[in-house]
Amino acid sequence: MNDDPQYQYVQGQARPGFPALLADYEARSRAAAAAVDGVLDLPYGPHARQTFDFFPARGRPRGTLAYFHAGYWQSRDKSGFRFIAPAYARAGVHVALVNYPLCPEVSVAALVEAARACVPAIRAQAGGDGALVLAGHSAGAHIAVELALAQQPGATPIAGVAALSGIYDLAPLVATTLNDKLQLDAASAKACSPLHRVRAEAAPALIVVGGAETPAFVAQSREFHAAWGAAGNRSALHVEPGADHFSLLEAFASPGSALFGEVLGLLGNGLG
Repeated sequence: MNDDPQYQYVQGQARPGFPALLADYEARSRAAAAAVDGVLDLPYGPHARQTFDFFPARGRPRGTLAYFHAGYWQSRDKSGFRFIAPAYARAGVHVALVNYPLCPEVSVAALVEAARACVPAIRAQAGGDGALVLAGHSAGAHIAVELALAQQPGATPIAGVAALSGIYDLAPLVATTLNDKLQLDAASAKACSPLHRVRAEAAPALIVVGGAETPAFVAQSREFHAAWGAAGNRSALHVEPGADHFSLLEAFASPGSALFGEVLGLLGNGLG
């Protein structure tokens, strides 16, 4: 196995089909924005990227899914992932797609702090304090987990976390080109790593990774699943057979898939 972090987190994760797949996601997202009765770019803070899109549930709502996009904390936009909203909306779930400030304009720690303000704003848009699941992909999985861990005693609890292909120990990234913009050192990487701060009485977590991702990504998910459970929290690990880092989102957004059902299960305070 190639143990080089640059390979495990950058080159080894890339696939020749990514440009075409992401272009397809963009096209489907444009169609979703036009076809689904949603509200785009609602502000939740003063920064230009503190915005979210909100797609209401069809029929009686069963809860809300807040989704944080991928991009290694330094790129991409919620607009490219609107295609996930229609299936959940048809299943009776409000969907909020969240943007957040990016590195290097802000640090990873400041990015997470800025994202925290979306939670009350999304609850208000959903019309109350119903079940809220925090979901995210890659860097977005890290953000979702951090926000769940930051919940204060007495606050309305998060119903669950769906963390897809996340990075929960940021230390390996210090030795990669990703750090040109993340600007982490050993101390700040550890401080921003939720693997080291899992607490008891956290929300149930669904930890998801593609079976065709690099060994480092699979190991990150397995270790985080183990840490979540060791703290006394409910945790389930889902390895999607044959999925790579971005094709994993197909199962996430596909009604009838096992993963889709497991995410819906979190809204009932379960794990599938």
